[in-house]
Amino acid sequence: MVSIQDQVVLITGASSGIGAACARLFAQSGAKLLLAARRLDRLEQMAAELQKTAGSQVHTVELDVRDRSQVEATLNRLPSPWADVDILVNNAGLSRGLDKLYEGSFQDWEEMIDTNIKGVLYMSRLVVPGMVRRGRGHVITIGSVAGHQTYPNGNVYCATKAAVRALSEGLKLDLLGTPVRVSSVDPGLVETEFSEVRFRGDAERAQTVYQGLTPLTPDDIAEVVFFCATRPPHVNVSEVLVFPTDQSSATLVHRRD
Repeated sequence: MVSIQDQVVLITGASSGIGAACARLFAQSGAKLLLAARRLDRLEQMAAELQKTAGSQVHTVELDVRDRSQVEATLNRLPSPWADVDILVNNAGLSRGLDKLYEGSFQDWEEMIDTNIKGVLYMSRLVVPGMVRRGRGHVITIGSVAGHQTYPNGNVYCATKAAVRALSEGLKLDLLGTPVRVSSVDPGLVETEFSEVRFRGDAERAQTVYQGLTPLTPDDIAEVVFFCATRPPHVNVSEVLVFPTDQSSATLVHRRD
């Protein structure tokens, strides 16, 4: 395992779920954390926790990855200790609705496309040039099994994650000849706020997604992200598809009574 002590790790969507789990794990290894999310209050609470428990250096920024001008302004005015990002974790993403394509909501589609695709594009476009210039860096994007297999009523969400997978592959191709690495970590069922967000706060409906099975946890995925980030410089873990044992594909899940 290669040390990431004092490396600047930028995590989007860091206020909860996989992003928060990544922040906690990277903090334990002495990384300098640059945490971004829309919910600044949660970020500040996490920063205080990590500074207390791990003695971490943490800088928080309120950021909506859908807003290109905000992303540009935020990254361009980072204080100098935080400006040179070593590891970018493109984690911000969401799903809205579970409708047939011909009955879907335009608003839901736009929110997913803007967050899942454009957000990854904006962050990568603005952070990667510095990595190339400095001759070091790693982009780790949280994809999904939905980028590998489409499931019923998942149409647009699956399309956005397929695009994310293609973007990750394309970025790796474009970076050939540089030391900058690119990884995609693609989970199956992970119990986070994901389903509550998809169903707009309907906690009861969200809970049925994980009923009768043991899903992955955010910590499980954070450990995979950390593994990717701590390989020797000549090793690039390009893609990892991670399922809970109770799941074997996007649609095949074993549920116990």
